[in-house]
Amino acid sequence: MNDPEETGDRSSFLPILIALAVVVVVLIVVGVFRLTRSSGLSEELQVGRAAVGQNDALQRENYSDFLKYTCADEHSTEADVLAAQRQSTSAKGARYVDDVTGVAFNGDRATATVVYHFERSPEAKVKAPMTFAREGGQWKVCSPGPG
Repeated sequence: MNDPEETGDRSSFLPILIALAVVVVVLIVVGVFRLTRSSGLSEELQVGRAAVGQNDALQRENYSDFLKYTCADEHSTEADVLAAQRQSTSAKGARYVDDVTGVAFNGDRATATVVYHFERSPEAKVKAPMTFAREGGQWKVCSPGPG
């Protein structure tokens, strides 16, 4: 026959094993949900986010963030990008995105008009036609903005 102490030890592990299995299943479900859910933003808003993100990265002179929001074909050296940004800021002040309008999609490409203003002339709005591309699942800016 079985020793009663041995049987009691095994049965006391059963609730722990069940709880552990439930935790593992919950973690797997949460992980799958996080990986598969969309950002919740419309395609138009994602294009707008790319324009604002790139502009913000330039204003902060953050080259690595600039790369995150810019098409690979538009990447330049850090020195060139930051030098052009410093020259623009020196001449016109900081640049701000006021609006992104007229977003039109053609597959993984898009066009839009990005409305900017510069710190030294906030009333003078600059409307720049811009192109965008979806790279690595994210919309990125593929045009140089006004300098």
